[in-house]
Amino acid sequence: MGRGRVVGKGVAGAAAVLLLVAGCSSSPDEDGRRTGSPPVPSAPPAPSASSAPPAPAAGRVRVAGTLTEGLRSPWGLAELPGGDLLVSSRDERTITRVDAPTGRRTTLGEVPGVVPGGEGGLMGLAVRDGWVYAYLTSASDNRIVRMRYGGGAGDRLGAPEPVLTGLPKGLIHNGGRIAFGPDGMLYAGTGETGRTGLAQDKGSLGGKILRMTPEGRPAPGNPFPDSVVYSYGHRNVQGLAWDADGRLWASEFGQNTWDELNLIEPGRNYGWPVVEGTAGRAGFTDPVAQWPTDQASPSGIAYARGAIWMAGLRGERLWRIPLSGAERSGEPRAFLKDEYGRLRTVLATGGGAGLWLVTSETDTRGTPGPGDDRILRLEVG
Repeated sequence: MGRGRVVGKGVAGAAAVLLLVAGCSSSPDEDGRRTGSPPVPSAPPAPSASSAPPAPAAGRVRVAGTLTEGLRSPWGLAELPGGDLLVSSRDERTITRVDAPTGRRTTLGEVPGVVPGGEGGLMGLAVRDGWVYAYLTSASDNRIVRMRYGGGAGDRLGAPEPVLTGLPKGLIHNGGRIAFGPDGMLYAGTGETGRTGLAQDKGSLGGKILRMTPEGRPAPGNPFPDSVVYSYGHRNVQGLAWDADGRLWASEFGQNTWDELNLIEPGRNYGWPVVEGTAGRAGFTDPVAQWPTDQASPSGIAYARGAIWMAGLRGERLWRIPLSGAERSGEPRAFLKDEYGRLRTVLATGGGAGLWLVTSETDTRGTPGPGDDRILRLEVG
């Protein structure tokens, strides 16, 4: 697709460097509502010294073009071997293949058993060894399934096979992001579905980050015996990414005050609903960065060029958080503010030199314009 001039959100972007700076703060729900109780004021080896140099403090973004447009409620994005993309439609229940050089789309099929509603539907995608994995909402639960896929543009998806079932579901806070880690295990971010007590209940799969084998069994070395739970005390995790040294990072919706970017370590308690944002309280792990709720409402994240890149829904901007090892090396900066509307998913390109960015104006909470929704190609540094 050709590039176009930016005239407000939802219109294809100019190939220009945008350096829009915003202060460091935290997060709300996708639609700005506040729900739930307010807060009261072998495992993979831990990476050692960083092999990556600290990221430049400033950073840059160039919108190199629009890969495709006219998508409906896009949510999950995964890269196939060879570079083409798969994108899920949360509400239409379909998975579409997008040709990376041309943007040509081929619908692979509708995933049976998906029951959209509220923030639920067909969400995160991951690809591994001839399988397409999907996180979806069914009539009874949220679950992860996998489908055989040959990899050609004309191939159809196989019948879904359950990987992990019984994840709590609700109209809100369904989590939905899945990704394979450097250790070959499958990770999933879940929400507490508005039932805040689930986040602190290690016997529940709600409000957690989960780690499992590709077949859905508890991964070797998980912190709790015979459990897929990897970390807990989360409100609604929608972003997962690993840095150059294999550290896991996650984005999380806050409630009334702070959205969060967390460095995830096995067995740690990230506080919800007891605390929100930085608290400095014993027994809880503070975020590495936080945002006021009107500036983020974070969904997907990716790692590229020494930084975490975080898509903002309500915030309608792309955040860059520079890293030095396990710490921030500078203040977060905002790019593309109010240019493309709500931003749902960000994925590093195969070579790691750029990003794919998925907008989210057709998810019932945006204001769709001509061409929405779209996948943008970004060059970053």
